[in-house]
Amino acid sequence: MILSMTGYGKSVVEKDGFSIEAEIKTLNSRFLDLSVRLPRSLSSKELEIREAVRKKIKRGKVVLNIFVNKLNAAEELNIDWQALNGVVKTLEKIKEKAAPDAGISLENILAFQSYFQNDKPEEDEKEFEITMEALENAIADLIDMRKREGKTLEKDLLGRIKNIEERLTEVERLDKIAIQEHFAKLIERAKNLYADFANDPERLNSELALLTEKSDITEECVRLRSHIKMFRETLNDDNEAGRRLNFILQEMNREANTINSKTVSTEIVQIGIGIKEELEKIREQIQNVE
Repeated sequence: MILSMTGYGKSVVEKDGFSIEAEIKTLNSRFLDLSVRLPRSLSSKELEIREAVRKKIKRGKVVLNIFVNKLNAAEELNIDWQALNGVVKTLEKIKEKAAPDAGISLENILAFQSYFQNDKPEEDEKEFEITMEALENAIADLIDMRKREGKTLEKDLLGRIKNIEERLTEVERLDKIAIQEHFAKLIERAKNLYADFANDPERLNSELALLTEKSDITEECVRLRSHIKMFRETLNDDNEAGRRLNFILQEMNREANTINSKTVSTEIVQIGIGIKEELEKIREQIQNVE
């Protein structure tokens, strides 16, 4: 099963005097681009938090926000009253400038609690443990959404691959007819070649072989079928399928180009153009596959 690179996850965990919210969203990106926003109390744990995300998400632009609220903070936590007074004074100055008639609520003050609370080591550890629980839940929620979108992508990709396969079957059918018609023309051409190179049999054989090889697309059709098989198998692989699909698509496009350049049939050229159109649509879709 493939995963979409776009998704959103959120979790709120309340326990042991903490209410911690983890919010994570992902967008398309060729590589893993992780942006993390944490409260000051968790800044020392940023590396562990980043590593937890990297273990679950391999590609995409990832934005993680974590919000910490300490319940009953004024009663239960060790307060730096001097810092608290500084926060209140700052809020009063903001109020004077922006909203003179507004009051300062406890909620306003608690929004800046990381600036005036003195945590104990055991409280720090609890906060981190609850943060990781919220983070894991948010990532699970994100992955669930990415799986649902991945199923939609997979259905679309399989439909387009089936279209290509059907067109390839028609190419192979028409190629047999085209070869017979072309062979008749080759006979006429060979007669002229024989007249030109009757005294040089090696050159004659070389020219005849060249005429035949120029229009033979059998190998390209075989390779394109092989790539189609590999594409389907990769869709069932959870291990960074997006990169591999992109590589396989490049090979499929190369074979389609060669078929169009070598064939002597205008009908095959038209079908080949249709195959390339499907490949372009697939290319656009797999940019969103992890």
